[in-house]
Amino acid sequence: QVQLVESGGGLVQPGASLRLSCTSSGSISGFAVVGWYRQTPGKQRDVVAVSMSRGQVHYANSVKGRFTISRDDAKNMLYLQMDSLQSEDTAVYYCYAKVTGGSTDYWGQGTQVTVSS
Repeated sequence: QVQLVESGGGLVQPGASLRLSCTSSGSISGFAVVGWYRQTPGKQRDVVAVSMSRGQVHYANSVKGRFTISRDDAKNMLYLQMDSLQSEDTAVYYCYAKVTGGSTDYWGQGTQVTVSS
């Protein structure tokens, strides 16, 4: 079973930056899809950014131009650089992966990001 662990969340003021990290027990290169989702209380978990095995990257419109997803296959790490954070970005952020050739979705435990004055 693949295990994902997020880190890097915290409390910041509007306009600040954070970088989230996700460590995978499996090979990042073996995943068909890796990415980040976020969820607020009472709301559905929504995609933030995803990276496909062929290099395609998709960002939610709300974070386009502010967030950047990246990966380090050698270290089995996934990152989310978040700049110009806004109060609307407050949520629990989850790391996500799907193994190539498989049908199971893997999720991390989540890391809290709070943007407030």
